[in-house]
Amino acid sequence: MHPKRIILMYISEVSGHRSATLAIEKALRQLEPGVEILNINAFNYTNPISEKVINRIYMEVIKRTPKIWDYLYDNPSVVKSLENIKKRIHKANSPKLKKLFDSFKPDLVVCSQAFPCGMVSDYKKTYGVNLPLIAVLTDYIPHSYWIYDQVDYYITPSQEVSERLEKKGVEASKIRAYGIPFDHKFNQKIDCREVFSKLKLKPDKPAVLIMGGGQGLGPIKTIVKSLEKSQQDFQELIVAGTNKKLFRSLKRKIKHYKKDIHLYGFVQNIHELMQISSLIISKPGGVTTAEVLSMGLPMVIVKPIPGQEINNTNFLTQKQAALKVDEPENVHQVIDDLLKNKTKLERLKAAGLKIAKPGASMDIARLILSI
Repeated sequence: MHPKRIILMYISEVSGHRSATLAIEKALRQLEPGVEILNINAFNYTNPISEKVINRIYMEVIKRTPKIWDYLYDNPSVVKSLENIKKRIHKANSPKLKKLFDSFKPDLVVCSQAFPCGMVSDYKKTYGVNLPLIAVLTDYIPHSYWIYDQVDYYITPSQEVSERLEKKGVEASKIRAYGIPFDHKFNQKIDCREVFSKLKLKPDKPAVLIMGGGQGLGPIKTIVKSLEKSQQDFQELIVAGTNKKLFRSLKRKIKHYKKDIHLYGFVQNIHELMQISSLIISKPGGVTTAEVLSMGLPMVIVKPIPGQEINNTNFLTQKQAALKVDEPENVHQVIDDLLKNKTKLERLKAAGLKIAKPGASMDIARLILSI
């Protein structure tokens, strides 16, 4: 009997979708070291040129005209009108998928984004293949682009998302509310003093972590400028991610600021930065949110973009596990209030831990291996 062969599919190299598949891969290898895994950027594999163009368009839309994205996101009329285009794209991609599947011979496919999930669903339909398919949702809303009869299991972030999927016609027996998968290292306790020392930070001063996902998105420059008005004494840990323009701009400006600021680019030790921080100011990406909740790290969300970020924010604020600030210029007032009021910080922490799902990656891996 050959080792289990699994294909994990995501889109976009620097994204929560990829982080999710990497977390699942790590959990699978931990549970079954001999497992064979192909972790693949499905969009790049099937449409390498389109991927670059669409990624660029998406980034421009969410930066410059987020209301357009809000209109497109989970809009039933848009979903319906795109149906024929989607079918044509899937039909064109099916031969490429067939070549990949014939070569690797997977026992199961897992998708952390709706585009590859749709492609594999249509592939199953076109070729009459009984290939188990698992959809892993990485945001707190189950938009209609996920819904396919050929999906065998849906992994959702919460019971509320599971119920919304049911309302969209998915059988309850197919749904598992295991949470959003993230790397298990975010659950492991570290020696904070050691990290403070290694990073040349002050262990006796609160650390405020500021980030905008792997791509350094959001009004980070305005946030940093606002924090200059803060009355509290803290150190800022700013992660610019792959956003080199932001990194260069901040590097020029922060030497003129009075706050204790430490600037980083794309880093591999976000779990350490999170553990030593008193709170985080961040965009509410699904995977980042799952990591933050599992650590009980109080979260402040500033000006979330329409679509999945607004929905994630609504979920977190309804659960009282995060605070939302609409105007980045005012973020210093919220941070001052939190750092002065330890009870509020503890309340946010407790609410986050209450809805956290720290075992998500391992639970998903166990399900995969059981099929």
